Amino acid sequence: MTLRLAVAQYPVEAHASWDAVAAKLTRWCEEAASAGAHLLVFPEYASMEITSLLPKEVQADVRLQLPALQPFVGPFTALHRDLATRLGVYVVAGSYPVAVGEGFVNRAMVFTPGGRVEYQDKLVMTRFEHEKWGVAPGEGLRVFRAPFGSFGINICYDSEFPHLARALAGGGADLLLVPSCTEAVTGYHRVQVGSRARALENQMYVAQAPLVGTAPWNEAIDVNTGAAGVYGPIDHGFSPEGDGVVTRGPLNVATWVYADLDLGRLRAQREDGHTLNARDWVHGERQAAPGAVTVDL
Repeated sequence: MTLRLAVAQYPVEAHASWDAVAAKLTRWCEEAASAGAHLLVFPEYASMEITSLLPKEVQADVRLQLPALQPFVGPFTALHRDLATRLGVYVVAGSYPVAVGEGFVNRAMVFTPGGRVEYQDKLVMTRFEHEKWGVAPGEGLRVFRAPFGSFGINICYDSEFPHLARALAGGGADLLLVPSCTEAVTGYHRVQVGSRARALENQMYVAQAPLVGTAPWNEAIDVNTGAAGVYGPIDHGFSPEGDGVVTRGPLNVATWVYADLDLGRLRAQREDGHTLNARDWVHGERQAAPGAVTVDL
């Protein structure tokens, strides 16, 4: 089966009401479903545009925003569940700061056409999340097995740590989804380079979905830079230029980026590609196990 993937370059915007938020998300999902997409991926912290509904004094402080966002978790979840079931698609919603215990985690919720709701939490926090926002790491990696194939999620910074994607690949994931939110172009490139490296190492597809646009009312997502991209193994037949770039959108433009992925061909390439990075990873680990030896010159 060929998977039609829709990756959002999603623009953060101010809204006057919850109904306006819901109408926007509905338009976006309906557009991707009409284009034949099976799996829709929204960016990290796309949900934070809901903060435009909060009082001005709350908008000015992220630590006040996080508890104030909790009453919207139910409507946010119900909306995405309804869209996934009504449109017959899988949706990875924009990640949401969800209260867990006495703190908050950065959670990407996964919605199925059958009405099921799962999630993946971010595991490695940026210094801003940790030092300023009060967002803590979640626990555990999940591989989501769907009729079209298996996928995992590395939220933004997580994609820069190879062992996380490697664990997902070892668990059967053919596709890694990377919702991202980066202020500067350097941050976008860090996540993009990490995504391309994870595709190379694990001979898997990796899709990055960035937040774009500006939100002057919110210090956490005031400026957002990025381009959606889908990356694959650097081998014959996976990208037009042979560089592993399956497709990539224009920088900072609000749009869906689509890719048609043959996961069966990907698995065959792991077995008989020009290189066998996924298989040979274990040899590299074995060679590195003793640690590096210092040689005085």
